[in-house]
Amino acid sequence: MPRKGKNYTERMTGPVGECELCGRTKPLTEHHLIPRAVHRKTYFQKRFTKEEMTHRRILVCRACHRGIHRLIPDEKELARDFNTKEKLLADERIRKHIAWVTKQR
Repeated sequence: MPRKGKNYTERMTGPVGECELCGRTKPLTEHHLIPRAVHRKTYFQKRFTKEEMTHRRILVCRACHRGIHRLIPDEKELARDFNTKEKLLADERIRKHIAWVTKQR
């Protein structure tokens, strides 16, 4: 059965450019390194400024963006342990996913 409508990531597709993770030229989406869902949590407010929480983003293709959220579905874990591009790239699961994505069209 075909999917009706677009999911969040597909709706948020931006301009075509180079994905910061896989390097492919594709329509890009913004990945919040500190997900918006945790911005009001005291734990994160004590550790990050409002500026850091709202401006820590990377531009990634839909495949990389979906992979991040599929592999690390807990937004608190994303915000706590993967709040920089370098921390994302240090994770073996993410690296394997990026290696797979780079082989896609």
